[in-house]
Amino acid sequence: MRNKLTDELAVCGLNAVIALAEYHPEQINRLFLREDMLEMFSELCKNLAERKRPYKFCEDEELERICKSVHHQGIVAMIHLPLAESLSREELHEWADNGSTGFLLYSVGNDHNLGAIIRAAAFFDVKYIILPEEDAMLSTSAYRVAEGGMEHVAIRTVRNPRAFLREASRKIVSIGADIRARQKIGSLRKIIDDKKTAGLGKADNDPGIIIVLGNEESGLPPEILEVCSVLVRIPGTGLMESLNVSQAASLFMYKLYEL
Repeated sequence: MRNKLTDELAVCGLNAVIALAEYHPEQINRLFLREDMLEMFSELCKNLAERKRPYKFCEDEELERICKSVHHQGIVAMIHLPLAESLSREELHEWADNGSTGFLLYSVGNDHNLGAIIRAAAFFDVKYIILPEEDAMLSTSAYRVAEGGMEHVAIRTVRNPRAFLREASRKIVSIGADIRARQKIGSLRKIIDDKKTAGLGKADNDPGIIIVLGNEESGLPPEILEVCSVLVRIPGTGLMESLNVSQAASLFMYKLYEL
């Protein structure tokens, strides 16, 4: 939940707040917790006291009012409203040079799906999640579902996804997910090897990769598909037209992680 008066965002859920406290405690402005959580978060409370930031013991009902969720698990941290930064040219060069993996999520507006994708990205060592600027508002639900993954993945934005992909495809392999594609997800190793042979990436590692996913209703639009280096589909029985986007993302991450 966003507090418009203080321009803050509530981060709730045990794993989300644990990760925030471990990696970015300086981002926490205020803390609300059940008294039984004090032992687990004593160091964070000490840190807040040293910074002259408040923490308060609350019952479940008050915690629910603060974060507008019954899934607070006894802890709510208030942080400044997070604003994802634009992906810089330097980061794109680093992405290419290091052979990193990232995802561009085009019109994936569901907060729970975004959180699930970020959680999987942290699990499979995906370095970047790229969002169009208009989709870049991170929410309490996304933080909670990500289970701490927000602290391990670089969330970046691009103003024009089509223009970004055209430029990125000169340096990294851009792979669009499309249910009509000829090539299957099992061909990823060959696709990457072919692009490496064609000159992408450094001699001692694979080229950087970006997987481009659209929303579940309409997928990727033609103007995005046409600027991807290659299109790939996830084969299935045909009984369902497609997977949930977070499921599809996890399958791509697992396949790439195993390469």
